[in-house]
This record gives sequence, structure tokens and C-alpha cells, in this order.
Amino acid sequence: MGNFITGYPSRYFTSINGAADGGQNRTKRKAHARIHSPERKRSRGSPMVRAVLFDLDGTLLDIDLDRFLERYFAALRVVAVETAGAEHADRVMEAIQRSVRAMMEPHPMLTNRAVFEAEYERISGWALGDVWPAYERFYAEVFPTLADATGPVPGARRAIETALELGLSVAIATNPIFPRAAVDHRLAWAGLGDLDLPVVTTYEDMMACKPLPAYFIQVAEMLDVPASDCMMVGDDRYLDMPAADVGMRTFYVGKHEDTVATYAGTVQDLAALLPRLIATDVV
Repeated sequence: MGNFITGYPSRYFTSINGAADGGQNRTKRKAHARIHSPERKRSRGSPMVRAVLFDLDGTLLDIDLDRFLERYFAALRVVAVETAGAEHADRVMEAIQRSVRAMMEPHPMLTNRAVFEAEYERISGWALGDVWPAYERFYAEVFPTLADATGPVPGARRAIETALELGLSVAIATNPIFPRAAVDHRLAWAGLGDLDLPVVTTYEDMMACKPLPAYFIQVAEMLDVPASDCMMVGDDRYLDMPAADVGMRTFYVGKHEDTVATYAGTVQDLAALLPRLIATDVV
């Protein structure tokens, strides 16, 4: 969704769209056609999908990102002033944005949080651990007030419940640039806060971000399912659809009709299609 990470517009972060588009050399298939992929044929009746990875923002959570991010960064700046003083707030905000960009780069064997902390300290001059209590209060008390720009995507809960009822493994595969608290709030805004899901990607646990192959591989490993038996569901052709590069099937729920995907439609379509996807290789 959008140009960068969870869909942040380029005015907030440098766009990586050009580098992220891994589908330029593959045959384009029109979205919203419920397409069956001819690749990796299997014997009739063998399972096609054992696990489903769901993106969050724009896929399960309907969010006005421009409005949300304007308020989010304004609120975050208050924390910067609180922790560093008004004269250093610009440097802290720059440190946050550059630390997010650092998380987007390859960093094997380091969690996203470790990368964020190191870059934040290098640029701002403050150890994140020293100021973290202020950010904890922010995510506990201020972040929840940003919910008015959000709501559940129609059919999102039903799609997840259908996957679970079918015995599929499910992951919330949001881009892991936020702490768990922020992800939990957004799950609640999507009407999914009560679901006990085994894998939710956050910056504490993940060692890569979308669209890097290492991200999708790590999620598959956390689910204990081969990547070839996973399907990534998302609305961002640059961040979500590159899951195909590690052998995952993809289900595109975005708006660009020229997007490369195994299947495409709405989240509501997915709930109806899932039983057929796990039963046979013919859709």
C-alpha cells in the first residue's frame, strides 16, 4: 500500500518502488480475474496451500494513510520534544526515519529492532533504551487515539476465520517496522484483536522487512511450512507480491490491474476461494 514500508507516502520516506518491483520480467496477469497459476503443477488432489500470510494495512485494515500518518508523526514529534528538547526534535525525527530505512536494508542475523536501535543512537546521540519509557507511554496512551482514520476491511475477519477453520496456518505478515504494541492496536482496529494467531510479524522478532526474500522465508519458517505451500495476501504489489520470488503463491487485493499475482480479487473473494485452493490444483 503506497510507496514505502507499510504504505508510507514518499513525502515521509524515500520510495523504493523501482527496486522493489520484482515482477517486471514476469508475464502480467490482469487483477480481479481469480487466475490460476500454471507454474509448479502438482498432482490432482494434492494440497495447494497450507498457510496464508495476511498483510495488515490496506488488506485487513482499511486506513486513510495520509490522515493517519500526519497525526502519527505529529504525535511522535511530541515524544521527541519530551525526550530530547525542542532544539533537538528535528534530529530525533530524522533519526527515526533513517532508522526505519536501515531496517529495510538487508541485515542478516540482526532483528529489525537491533538495527533500529543502533541507527537511532548513531544519529540522535541518545540510547533508545534511555528514552524508551516515553515511547512505551506513547504506544499505550496516544497511538490508540489515531484509530478514527481506520476500520475493518469488509470480509477480512471471515477470510481469516475460514483459513483457520480449514486447518491452515495463519500469519499476520505486516511489514515489521513497528513494536508489537502498535501492531496489536492496528489488529484491534481491524476487528481482529481477539484472535490468537501464532505468528504476527513485528520489529522485535523479524530479521528482514518486505519485500526482501529473507522476510518471506522467515515467516514460512516460523509457521513451519515450506514457502511453496504458503500464499501471501496483500494489497501492495511492491511489498507483498514479491513473495512469489521465494515460491509462494500470491493473492492480490489491491487496485492495480496490471499487477503480477497468482490470484486476485477482494478479501471477501478469498474466503470463498480458500476451500478450493486447498482441495485441488484446479481453480
